[in-house]
Amino acid sequence: MKPDCKTEKGSETAPLRKPRATNRNMHDSYCEVTLPFKSSPEFLEQYTNASGGIRTGKIMEVLDSTAGSVAYKHLLGPEAETVGTIQEQGFYVVTASVDRLDVLAPIYPPLRDLRLSGHVIHTGRSSMEIVVRLIGLDDGGNEESLMLGRFCMVCRDVRGGSYEVPQLTLATPEEKELYEIGKGFRDKRQMESRTALTRVPPTSAEAEALHSFYLKAGQYEDGYIATPSHEAERVWMSDTTIEKSQLMFPQSRNAHSKIFGGYLMRLAYELGFANATLFSRGPVRFLSLDKISFAKPVSIGSILRLRSTIIHSTASGKYPAIVHVRVEANVVDVSTGLEETTNDFRFTWVVEDGPPLSRNVVPKTYEESMLWLEGRRSLDANPAFSGPV
Repeated sequence: MKPDCKTEKGSETAPLRKPRATNRNMHDSYCEVTLPFKSSPEFLEQYTNASGGIRTGKIMEVLDSTAGSVAYKHLLGPEAETVGTIQEQGFYVVTASVDRLDVLAPIYPPLRDLRLSGHVIHTGRSSMEIVVRLIGLDDGGNEESLMLGRFCMVCRDVRGGSYEVPQLTLATPEEKELYEIGKGFRDKRQMESRTALTRVPPTSAEAEALHSFYLKAGQYEDGYIATPSHEAERVWMSDTTIEKSQLMFPQSRNAHSKIFGGYLMRLAYELGFANATLFSRGPVRFLSLDKISFAKPVSIGSILRLRSTIIHSTASGKYPAIVHVRVEANVVDVSTGLEETTNDFRFTWVVEDGPPLSRNVVPKTYEESMLWLEGRRSLDANPAFSGPV
């Protein structure tokens, strides 16, 4: 089955059309794809980065494609071989969000095949919670878990409303446990939406932490922040912004003639990586994709402006430097110059060895302060860290 990509946000409030199928088993949606890095030098060349490793952004493209294949297989059934056209099916699938993508182990060495696999673990009325894994394979048949991603896909009617998806039939205790895990992902996402700083004020503890940080870092003119062990250079958040603009070509389209969501993920990742490297002034390792929200589709021929900003920096006992990066994707109206946000990406990079973080990002405005707190929330919730960082 050829995977499609998705770039617009779904809704579960519009009238629903009924699915053409009854309930599905959880294994009916299982998909896997092998990346033949060891057996195909030509294929490996397409994924090789500047240091001889694997381009993580390219892996993200395949992860998104795999999640799309899983969603369509759940809708069409395990016997389906092609997606067909929107007009034939009467529906299409889009990515509502990518909740997390965690790096569990380095992808190195590159000269081994990788396998991506995934399936639906929970269904709402028109939504599907999908888990996708990246596995490294060695010559002895041993497997190593490298990445784990959580996608929320939604099904849309050709008229723009919601399209009801087949529900899951749970056959084993393991499937029931996975279903509850998926439900927990959905409930957590909904709770985070209700308590987002764009909707409600920061908590008293967050306000106190922000004020304490401002007293330590924001009001002195010498440009340095005193920490318990050293002094760190103060960097205003606005001074960390870098951006790129480019035209969207049809070669990057999906089946719906919009720009492939995985392609947007790669562009955002690569700009964020460059920003994290510039800020840290040295090599960084990708730790996690903390959130992606897909607000609107990106059309072919549009001009996309990507803006990357360091919104939080800190350290932990394990990592001397932790850098949390926001990448905002806007479509620019050429005739007016107005911009409309289509995607919001959040990534975390770390420095594994070396002295403590020598630079610290500091907000200057109220809007930047809310972004700083959002970054703090993301890092506090990151399973790679034990407790607040």
